[in-house]
Amino acid sequence: MTELHHARPLDREQAATKTVQTQRHGDARPSDTTAPEEPRLAEVGDLADLTGQAEATARAGLAEASEVAAVPLVAGGRRRRHRTLGVPLPTRRPAAYLAAALVGATGFGLLVAGDPTARADATDVAERSSVSVAEELGLDVESQPAIPEADAAARLGELAASRSARQAEQAAAAHAQAEADRLAAEAIAEAARPEAVLPVEGARLTSGFGSRWGTVHAGIDLAAPMRAPERAAMDGVVLEAGPASGYGLVVYLQHENGDVTVYGHMDEILVTPGQVVRAGDTIALLGNRGQSTGPHLHFEVRLGGLGGEKVDPVPYLRERGVQI
Repeated sequence: MTELHHARPLDREQAATKTVQTQRHGDARPSDTTAPEEPRLAEVGDLADLTGQAEATARAGLAEASEVAAVPLVAGGRRRRHRTLGVPLPTRRPAAYLAAALVGATGFGLLVAGDPTARADATDVAERSSVSVAEELGLDVESQPAIPEADAAARLGELAASRSARQAEQAAAAHAQAEADRLAAEAIAEAARPEAVLPVEGARLTSGFGSRWGTVHAGIDLAAPMRAPERAAMDGVVLEAGPASGYGLVVYLQHENGDVTVYGHMDEILVTPGQVVRAGDTIALLGNRGQSTGPHLHFEVRLGGLGGEKVDPVPYLRERGVQI
């Protein structure tokens, strides 16, 4: 057996202090007559505390590894070389400690996941943390008491009244808008309405204004089929309506400028004295009553009133946009 020589004498106490017990592959382990008690998992209430313990254990392993020194050995042979015992490198033991810490944390997580009581405790801790955060923010975490039924009914009544008021306002606004639309439509229609129209639409002029058969024909004759609608030439009010000598049935309309238009020989009158009519409204049905040779309308224009000067209706209507 080769004798090992040290390069220099070693102090026995120092050697004893720094000698590291190693175990080679195949060496028998020392027998232990006393079976160690099975370790039990202690209940841990704070995961942060467990993490701190793991970190402290890892740091202690680093400190212990840094204090381990290599023991010089002399190998047999001509050349004396120093070699160290098979001591693990210091950098491997911190990894072992960290791995142990991670295993411990993982085991605690599995323990909590598998134990209903541990899960309940963890949930309780989370709830207490949430409550403390709410208290820090100044929030009221206590349950609010229910309001009396009378107060609830009063509030519901206020909501119903407010809703009714809004609905009434909306209905009033809709009505006002509809009325405004109606007035606008009437204004548009009024602006588009003609100032004057031909008394019988599609009629044929058969006799003009002037001397005829030795007398003065004070109007014009407009021939059309029997009971054709006769229309007010312009806006006005009915002065008279009924039978008249020579006209059979006659209607007198007075207009805004004071002039009067006369309609004779109709078969039926459809208006009454005092009635307001507009240009184009039907006032009678064309006929052949009175001194007439066939169905036609005798139409006259009298300036300034019922007894005013009789003028030719053709230029009078043309001045107001009606072509005959």
